Amino acid sequence: MRFKHVFSIIGPVMVGPSSSHTAGAVRIGRVARQLLGRQPEEAEITLYGSFAETYSGHGTDLALVGGLLDFDADDERIPEAFAEAERLGLRFILKPGSAGTMPHPNFAKITARAGGLEVSVQGASIGGGNIEIYSLNGFDTGCSGYYPTIAISHEDRVGVLASITGTVSRSGLNIGFMKLSRKERSGAAMTVVESDRRPDEELLEALRQLPHVEKVSVIDVT
Repeated sequence: MRFKHVFSIIGPVMVGPSSSHTAGAVRIGRVARQLLGRQPEEAEITLYGSFAETYSGHGTDLALVGGLLDFDADDERIPEAFAEAERLGLRFILKPGSAGTMPHPNFAKITARAGGLEVSVQGASIGGGNIEIYSLNGFDTGCSGYYPTIAISHEDRVGVLASITGTVSRSGLNIGFMKLSRKERSGAAMTVVESDRRPDEELLEALRQLPHVEKVSVIDVT
């Protein structure tokens, strides 16, 4: 478990009752929303471990749906997230997952869809409102939520990683963490870059124009 600052320990400013079951859940939902790049039209949320056992009493269900609506952890609309989802046209299913070993007891899988696009996120609330994302779109890569993150879907080709790092470097953005995951040789891949500040639109557009790059998303739940 990584703690980056004092608020990782004392917890976030939030709508309660629980930092791990509410604030962390909001942030997992927001990751799915931001990876999609727009408000989902429908979502399937599967809960595991403690999330599956206590989600109604602790408001984890409301928090995850609120996150899909891009509410922050202190957003006073979280208790009304279901009504807001209906008003905004988000259809969702919440269900417990099958018993099994997950990376963390507070674990959720989210599949979100809109406009013919689909994304998937697997992540855990690890305490104090902090999260760990283990998988994005089926790739074995994720982010900590501590820093603004660029998620780049691309083909696995020679030079793509160098072009990504070169473009980020020329923009003056410092890379704090980076991970590449691919499903097969010369197939689909995803690179995740955690940076010290939110990337500007000029950098994002430059990344989108790189050869073999298919989609660029920004995940910022800091």
